[in-house]
Amino acid sequence: MKITAIKQQVKRPDRYSIFVEGKYSFSLGEGQFATSGLRSGLEITEAEIADYKDQSEFGKLYEKTLNLLSFRPRSEWELRDYLKRKKQSPAVIDKILNKLSESGYVDDKKFAARWVESRRLLKPTSRRRLTQELRQKRISDADIEEVLSGDDTDERKVLEELVERKRARYPDRLKFMQYLARQGYNYDDIKEVLKD
Repeated sequence: MKITAIKQQVKRPDRYSIFVEGKYSFSLGEGQFATSGLRSGLEITEAEIADYKDQSEFGKLYEKTLNLLSFRPRSEWELRDYLKRKKQSPAVIDKILNKLSESGYVDDKKFAARWVESRRLLKPTSRRRLTQELRQKRISDADIEEVLSGDDTDERKVLEELVERKRARYPDRLKFMQYLARQGYNYDDIKEVLKD
């Protein structure tokens, strides 16, 4: 069997369509194509075509996963869950996560540090709440402890700022205290801040 044409895709210029014996056979991403050595006129076997089709599917899935990471960093568990929902085999999931990890895109400790930094900047919250959020992302307790031990945010000051911002929305003291407790603040600290 012979490769009869290689065409850059119109809608996805970063992908190349490979035609074998005049019919579309598979497509490869730019990086995959550059390292493949494929060219028009090259003789190719059925086994090689099957291998390139597997590479093509892997490349598409890898690109989708990278796209997901472009919106915000993700924990390894979140990516694994995403790939499971895409009905991928454990072997493919491990292969993608390994490639992402080697490229520095998946690192739970860095993810946790960015998460804490982001939450402290955008929506100040308690240490307890941050721990809870990171556990929901399946970050290990050791990584959570290490990241939070490097966080020198004054919890009391954060609580005082939150009370100042939200006091008008909660005229009922008991409901306000319940809200603050749900945010992960210590009951004694809540009482003290509200007393002040």
